[in-house]
Amino acid sequence: MTFDGFSVLVKRTLIFLHRWTGVALCLLFLLWFVSGIVMMYWDFPSVRAEDRLERSPSLEAFAIQLSPVEAYAKVESQQSGMQIRLNMFDGRPVYRFRAGRGERMIYADSGEEQLRVSAEMAGRIASAWTAQPVGAAKTESLQDVDQWTVQGGLRNLRPLWKYSWPNGEQVYVSGASGEVVQYTTSASRFWAYLGAIPHWLYFTPLRKHQPEWSRLVIWTSGIGAVVALMGIAIGVWMYSFSKRYQYDGVPTSLPYRGPKRWHAILGLIFGAAAASWAFSGMLSMDPFPTRGGRAGANANISGALRGRFQIAAFEPKHPREALKQLADLKIKEIELTSFAGQAVYLATAAQGDTRIIPVQGQPIREFGTDRVIEAVKSGVSPDNLAEVSVAHDYDAYYLDRRHERPLPIVVVRLNDADQTRYYIDPKTARIAGTYSSRAWVSRWLYHGLHSFDFPWLYKYRPLWDIVVISFMLGGTALCITSLILAWRVLRRKVAELFGAEIMTHS
Repeated sequence: MTFDGFSVLVKRTLIFLHRWTGVALCLLFLLWFVSGIVMMYWDFPSVRAEDRLERSPSLEAFAIQLSPVEAYAKVESQQSGMQIRLNMFDGRPVYRFRAGRGERMIYADSGEEQLRVSAEMAGRIASAWTAQPVGAAKTESLQDVDQWTVQGGLRNLRPLWKYSWPNGEQVYVSGASGEVVQYTTSASRFWAYLGAIPHWLYFTPLRKHQPEWSRLVIWTSGIGAVVALMGIAIGVWMYSFSKRYQYDGVPTSLPYRGPKRWHAILGLIFGAAAASWAFSGMLSMDPFPTRGGRAGANANISGALRGRFQIAAFEPKHPREALKQLADLKIKEIELTSFAGQAVYLATAAQGDTRIIPVQGQPIREFGTDRVIEAVKSGVSPDNLAEVSVAHDYDAYYLDRRHERPLPIVVVRLNDADQTRYYIDPKTARIAGTYSSRAWVSRWLYHGLHSFDFPWLYKYRPLWDIVVISFMLGGTALCITSLILAWRVLRRKVAELFGAEIMTHS
């Protein structure tokens, strides 16, 4: 076989494979493009920490009887690294002791431990969440998943009580913890059906089978990326820079006319985006084994910021006194923590406004960049620190198109092989973000390609919106031309089939 003959064979094989695999996937691609536009603005319903804070009642100083030491004695735990918070649960103040994924709650007014969630309690919690009477809601006990609880994180919280009000609000309360674990409205469900559900293939009969759903997403997105690349290769192969074709008296560099010509042009323009989106979508499912990050570096930074934590250090100032020092604010939650070895209460009010209440001293608005930098430099060996600086804008590894993450931010870059960096909020001394070179696949090949969150584009809106929507619409048009071509081929094949049958019977 000559080289030209081999070239023609390869070209025809590519066209054949691209045509029929493309036909099989074009509807799925069309679904992904259209739903992707919706997902730019509406996500799958969920309950965020901000939602809990907003709907939580304020702490009342007079109701808090137990001191932190007394509540801790009820837990009888010697586990280090425990997170301790004081907030409201079912209308009563509770200490929450969390270690890992486990949490125990001690009522701050009586000292009893919260162990059992009754149907009456779940009803009160759901009613408080929506500010509607529980008697007006339809109540269901769920043992299996439904459309809004198919995600893996909610599967260990069953049984669930579901409360549905006539105005469309739905609240799911965990029978294990008594927490509101899911909340939807008519609007959030509507946009989820147009966005996240088709985009993620979150259809209940499929999604509740985690391994099968994962394999389907990986294989369809992976094959889709290959098909898109094949289309680009065919388009480039068929395009001629020197030879000019004549169609209806118009010279063109592509040997096509009508929808096929438009499909080739759109493929050359938007095919790379289609391939990158399909490939990055596959990466979101972690199809390849990755190296895990090291917990030690994070522990060093956290240790440098907090210093030695001792529950006994909170004895000189009861939480009642701390709340009285902020009587002008409606405090929703208090975290017992420390900064540079000094015990402090971190109080959070409505809209996420925070105050620092030292056990020894008066409340302050923030720790400040200078104190945070000093704590890091004092707690981390100079050999391990590459750079400590203050950033007043988002960068390539710390960014947020909604501009909700804190700024300015203290940036700590470690002198390690992974070029680990930490972003520390100077108001609260909390780690607001991390990045390691081990995560470059997730950062650039997934988030970068899938969301176009490149720094030179991502932080400029509405430029980012215009660019992404333009590519989405181009991909949609590409799918539509593919469907038109597929229909023409199918119609011709059907006509030929029925024509042959008619000739046979005649």
